[in-house]
Amino acid sequence: MPTSTRRGFAYKSSRSPYSKPKPQRKPRGRGQYINPERFVRVATPKDSESYQTKHSFSDFALDKRLQQNIAHKGYLTPTPIQDQTIALGLQGKDVIGIAGTGTGKTAAFALPILHQILNDSTSRALIVAPTRELAQQIAVECRGMAQGSNIASALLLGGMSYGPQLRDLRTRPRLVIGTPGRIKDHLDRGTLRLGQFNLVVFDEVDRMLDMGFVADVRLLLEHVAPKRQSFYFSATMDARVDGLIRTFSPDAELVTVKTNDTSENVHQDVVRFNGKTDKESKLHDILIKPDTEKAIIFEATQRGVERLENELVSRGFNVASIHGGKSQAKRAHALASFKKGDVTVLVATDVAARGLDVTDITHVINYTQPQTYDDYIHRIGRSGRAGRIGYALTFVEQ
Repeated sequence: MPTSTRRGFAYKSSRSPYSKPKPQRKPRGRGQYINPERFVRVATPKDSESYQTKHSFSDFALDKRLQQNIAHKGYLTPTPIQDQTIALGLQGKDVIGIAGTGTGKTAAFALPILHQILNDSTSRALIVAPTRELAQQIAVECRGMAQGSNIASALLLGGMSYGPQLRDLRTRPRLVIGTPGRIKDHLDRGTLRLGQFNLVVFDEVDRMLDMGFVADVRLLLEHVAPKRQSFYFSATMDARVDGLIRTFSPDAELVTVKTNDTSENVHQDVVRFNGKTDKESKLHDILIKPDTEKAIIFEATQRGVERLENELVSRGFNVASIHGGKSQAKRAHALASFKKGDVTVLVATDVAARGLDVTDITHVINYTQPQTYDDYIHRIGRSGRAGRIGYALTFVEQ
């Protein structure tokens, strides 16, 4: 008999859902084969010993309004990526930052850019992110850091009405944040001209290339001011990323933070299952565990996300979902509910969840396996934040 819980109904099971992985046949279709043994690793948290911060925020020659907002937030010591990037940015240098989500990279590029805008009336900045959620997140953080400065801005996202965007663009905003596709749409329409934008940021360049935006990135870099300061951020640096960046910014300074292929704070394991019913039951057993406080579950397709959300709702779980087929308003509402804790389970596709910065996720569940090992690293990096131990569980069929 099932027993009632605060989240769903517990099904008794005689077997543990976790066990040693067996070799798996290479899946058909796109994506690389990943040996399941790579999904198994015990968390080995280490003290942060590699980088000693050289500055406090008060050491940086930032605009007083920015300093006041930083102090109001209670920030005293910059993270490693902030410590190095802000210093270089204030010197006017191009920067390549290799850092993942949760390292403080948004403030690393936003503070020197906002300082320049506030102290040079001719400066204008373009910040490009691969997904709507990440672009919105950057916009929120920039507003917080620039509070009280009245910097005119525009947020250009696909899936949103053109009307408000056109209205904002008519004000000749000093700061434009958006996704590659929608920014290109405005260029094509003639509603946005980038020739006077002398500050540019491309966040998560590796993901933009993975998503097929390489032509758009090149186009935007060709349209911004020839004499400009550029910031590029990426979780990984491969030949594609390096080649693209060096074409446009050959003298950029490289700043690297954390190059390990997995998070030491994340306990990684596999969940073996035999068939659809067993898979759903195993997921249920994981979600009702007391230590599963907040979980993000990855599905491969939009249809898979919808189906799994409906299944979990029918089992009594408090669930939200995000994927590229949902309107931006619905995606924003789902994410806000997850961040606030109104829902404790979020089902998502890789693209929709890219760049999400939710600090208290305890479990990352790969209900379908990622296409590449880099995708796996991006997924599990959402757990084990702020020195806490996180859990990454990957479903593997027997």
